[in-house]
Amino acid sequence: MTTSKPSQSPFIASFPRTRMRRDRRDPWSRRLVAETRLSVDDLIWPVFVQEGQGVATEIASMPGVKRLSIDLLTAAVKEAAGLGIPAVAIFPATPLDKKTPDGEEATNPDNLICRSVRAIKELGLDIGVVCDVALDPYTTHGQDGVIRDGLVANDETVDILCRQSIIQAQAGCDVIAPSDMMDGRIGAIRDALDAEGFQKVRILSYAAKYASAYYGPFRDAVGSKGALGKGDKKNYQMDPRNTDEALREVALDIAEGADMVMVKPGMPYLDIVQRVKETFSMPTYVYQVSGEYAMIKAAAERGWLDGERAMMEALAGFKRAGADGVLTYAAIDAAKALIKGYAY
Repeated sequence: MTTSKPSQSPFIASFPRTRMRRDRRDPWSRRLVAETRLSVDDLIWPVFVQEGQGVATEIASMPGVKRLSIDLLTAAVKEAAGLGIPAVAIFPATPLDKKTPDGEEATNPDNLICRSVRAIKELGLDIGVVCDVALDPYTTHGQDGVIRDGLVANDETVDILCRQSIIQAQAGCDVIAPSDMMDGRIGAIRDALDAEGFQKVRILSYAAKYASAYYGPFRDAVGSKGALGKGDKKNYQMDPRNTDEALREVALDIAEGADMVMVKPGMPYLDIVQRVKETFSMPTYVYQVSGEYAMIKAAAERGWLDGERAMMEALAGFKRAGADGVLTYAAIDAAKALIKGYAY
């Protein structure tokens, strides 16, 4: 009778022959064995635009982030392009007098977003422009669609989102990014874009967007927080407890024609990022949302964290989980750090 020995990989010797710390000893060695690479090419910069000329408004809940008038936005985009950031994502702070229950301003070809996109495109820069497609910046109630019988009406909202997508494409938008979480909107938007001759315009779907507590500072930035009041978006955004549901959402959006998919928020949902990337092998992005950004910044302001190290660690974590890119408000600072050769 023979007894089997515990299996052991032939590639792993035991201590002291193997000393794992050897490869960690020096900066050059750590660079050689690093498994995850974060570069400027991985960054998408979300920026907020507002009406006016020469106006930059601080957002108290997002240290270091400002709403910019279009003239200052174009200057900021020039800086981003100069740093090699591949794309910017534009979000509007719509004036109160242009908000309506049905979000009509979203389909105005001369709205703030469309004028911003045209201004950026006139610069002739090698940088992509991503446009959010949702109604919450434009509605008086702060929801992502029109309200019927106390709930967001799915199909009616999708019709409006299609019109919103077309005017953004006409303005020069490169990537349509529906963030509304309505059922069927990716297929409908793809069909609408194609019918108008915009086959080259990409769709980045907010495919797994959770009903999260981490969006508060963003809602301050676009002015929808007060409108939303005590309401929530749980009847259309995903339940934070669910993972399999996220895969079903992503699968549906891919089948409907999404070119890229996104998980939002980021750090609380790294398991979702990993599952999505491993399951579908699609270009997969993650949004480091306003609350995540604000927590790191606030802790750094109080001296509780090394802000740069914490931010870069978080961004590397998204890449380690499988993300192909990250939407982050820290994109400019991160790009500068990476260009200088940031050392972990």
